[in-house]
Amino acid sequence: MSKEMKEEVPDYKKSKKRLDGRKMEELRPLSIKVGVIPNADGSAYLEWGQNKVYAAVYGPREALPKHTQNPYKAVIKAVYRMAGFSVPDRKRPGPNRRDHEISKVLSEALDKVVFTEQFPNTEISVIVEVADSNAGSRVACLSAAACALADAGIPMKDLVSAVGVGKAFNEIVLDLNKDEEDAPDAVDVPFAIMPNSEEIVLLQMDGLLTPKEWEAVSKLGLAGCKQVYEVQKKALTERFQIKELTKADVAKEVSNGVEEKKESKKEVKEVKEEKKDDKKGKEDKSKKVRK
Repeated sequence: MSKEMKEEVPDYKKSKKRLDGRKMEELRPLSIKVGVIPNADGSAYLEWGQNKVYAAVYGPREALPKHTQNPYKAVIKAVYRMAGFSVPDRKRPGPNRRDHEISKVLSEALDKVVFTEQFPNTEISVIVEVADSNAGSRVACLSAAACALADAGIPMKDLVSAVGVGKAFNEIVLDLNKDEEDAPDAVDVPFAIMPNSEEIVLLQMDGLLTPKEWEAVSKLGLAGCKQVYEVQKKALTERFQIKELTKADVAKEVSNGVEEKKESKKEVKEVKEEKKDDKKGKEDKSKKVRK
């Protein structure tokens, strides 16, 4: 008789390392670039491990249809989308129940930080698109959306920094990947704060934790959000930093301007000569016709 093959369950407490080699309190590689979509009022692109997310902001603009308007504040309408090819099992096109749920929690979290009372009867549209997904897509989208709002110049109390935290293989871990989300004892906690005040704006929990485990999870989640905040600040600083021009830079710009001027003069001269030749050709043709 052949023995049944049993899948080995990793022992995180013994190995002190996770399946992908990270420490328990270590994030996956995270990078953010701001201002990547020219036609949007504000935008951001985020890579977080395997997750790849685009966020675009449009507005504030008149909320339509009119019955959606609020005379006291702007309405933040977040739309969460996943590309069909973003997951191994191809996703069916069109929004599903999960997409609606994530769109709702994103809208509510962002509403906490935007000075919506400054823009009555308007709508701020936040579109987030997941091009590639591997656990933690909602916290990735929320972090990218906050950067896109800042890029759009919309007044905000603070950014929103989010991270996934929870339990996997009997250990409290930060930034769960897909294998850890699928662990037998997995508990996933999307956690988001306003970094400066440490006010929680998003908190969900898929599973059960003891009071002691929750204490460890909340502490680790807070530290993880602060790490995400540093990456967000760096991305926005790079986007809006003002560089001091040296004499060499000024001379280079002047020389480039002179060259461009010469090129434009040359082009104008060529166009004039072409027109002159065309005119001469027409005159010669009309003379031949008269003869």
